[in-house]
Amino acid sequence: MKDKIRIANAGGFWGDDLGVLRRQLEGGDVDYISSDFLAEVTMSILRKQQLKNESLGYVTDFVDQIVDVADLMKEKGVRMITNAGGINPIGCARKILSELKKKGITIKIAVVEGDNIIERIDEFYPAKTSFKNMDTGDDFKDIFENIQSANIYLGVPPLLKALASGADLILAGRVTDTSVTMAPMIYELGWKLDDWDKLASGLIAGHIIECGAQSTGGNFTDWQKVKRWDNMGYPIVEMNKNGEFTVYKHENTGGLISIDTIREQLVYEMGNPAQYISPDVVADFSQLVLKEQGENRVLVKNAKGHPSTPYLKVSMAFEDGYKATSSIVISGGKVLLKAQEFEKIFWQRLKHSYLKKNTEFVGYNACHQHLAEDINPNEILLRLSVYDTDVSKIKDFSMSIAPLILSGPPGVAVIGGRARMQQVITYWPTLIPKTCISSMVYVLDKEGEIKETSEIPSVLGNEQELVATQSSNSYHDNVKKEKGRKMCAVPFRDICLARSGDKGDTVNVGVLARSKEVYEFLKTELTSERITNMFFGLSKGKVTRFEIDNLMALNFLLEEALDGGGTKSLMIDAQGKMFASALLNQEVVVPDDVLATILSGEFQK
Repeated sequence: MKDKIRIANAGGFWGDDLGVLRRQLEGGDVDYISSDFLAEVTMSILRKQQLKNESLGYVTDFVDQIVDVADLMKEKGVRMITNAGGINPIGCARKILSELKKKGITIKIAVVEGDNIIERIDEFYPAKTSFKNMDTGDDFKDIFENIQSANIYLGVPPLLKALASGADLILAGRVTDTSVTMAPMIYELGWKLDDWDKLASGLIAGHIIECGAQSTGGNFTDWQKVKRWDNMGYPIVEMNKNGEFTVYKHENTGGLISIDTIREQLVYEMGNPAQYISPDVVADFSQLVLKEQGENRVLVKNAKGHPSTPYLKVSMAFEDGYKATSSIVISGGKVLLKAQEFEKIFWQRLKHSYLKKNTEFVGYNACHQHLAEDINPNEILLRLSVYDTDVSKIKDFSMSIAPLILSGPPGVAVIGGRARMQQVITYWPTLIPKTCISSMVYVLDKEGEIKETSEIPSVLGNEQELVATQSSNSYHDNVKKEKGRKMCAVPFRDICLARSGDKGDTVNVGVLARSKEVYEFLKTELTSERITNMFFGLSKGKVTRFEIDNLMALNFLLEEALDGGGTKSLMIDAQGKMFASALLNQEVVVPDDVLATILSGEFQK
């Protein structure tokens, strides 16, 4: 067993920089490389591709990426784990082997399958599970006939078996984003599958690097501190056998790693910080300790973990009507009034009543809506969208924008032609008992034929039902309020950092204080009620707050905030990325002595 292992990330989504894999290999020594390609909606996209061409269903970009560097990987003895196999990992493996054969290169590939249960729904429902929507509680029978894709989030057991085969490349389908990083740690460091604190450390390390450059300066509140954006450095984790790890990047690369960039990524897409659930462990972020170890190096330790649950998450998607979007650019004097008149004219002429419609003034307030600063723009992109199950109504919409160009006010520029109708694929998260699912590991020979097959159960035998912990919505009054205390109005960004992300129709907004005194102040001022009032036009559901004292952070979950979420949303910010920016731009009145505790905007110990 090794004492430490270095795992580099080479991409956080399908569409990320394809040159990163080579840069991570050439930039310095690493043992493994992981990459994550599969967002929830990606699975249904891959399914659509496969229905048109049964040989597809995997991330085609990855084939070019790995073929380009396979010889370098072998030379350096670096192994790779990725979920680029999508819903056809064997097809992906065979395509890679075929392309490498042309170059005279041979690598060993192991494939993990078992996550794709689209053909097995009748086997499980309703006899073994209800497939109830875990976010809304809606009944599965209402969408059963329209299911497009259904994929289990598998954990580390099949990946460990694949690693034991000696494969240079492990190709999986829908495994958890963190599993591709955790598995090499468990395999190389000799961790047991019930060593909960170490497993939690591996999960947290995977969470930090799974989104690529988002932990090395990308999407960072204090982006001005990033001195270089070229040759962007992607994260690497050096994990020690005891569960402590360092996050760093290769020398002479762009980006930034600091306690603040790591804090921001830790709260990204977070739910309850004390119960971050995976198939392998339930991690507790509330006792983590972060320490600077030098320039672009951060130590993370004291992770805590608890037994996994008896369930696996299922990411389903179903056909759910149609949508279309049309846009025109409007310029000239009084442009906002003109755009509002165009909006009125358009919907009056169209006459139809739609299940959903939306108007956005891009360049004025499309992302932040009522929270946007009042400005007088020179031009506005008028963005009009509709959703319905009636195809004829969508077609009428697509033909209605063009007549405005010559029969409305002046100063209009055309954007494209008629709106293209899109099939809406809606996300359906649910659960299935682990007892229902086994995964398969296949080892392929150089011709792409299966030469070894293993079946891996999902049940480990030490699972426990999750007992929900309470959120921390209580009111705190820890800030002194002496009479005559000087106060100052500043934007939130002066006293905190923030990052937001989506999970279905819920947005999480993580807010991170710039000092301990600011954190105590935020616990008093930034209540669930204040966030509810702040985002009243955007969030239509409950707002829950969690306190993370060790990170000096508050995490808010805003339900019903993304107009249905994913592909169903008509919002320009369908993934909630702008919520953090909207909050940071709002003003708050802060005591002068609290402001004085902020020295340089860095994490205060």
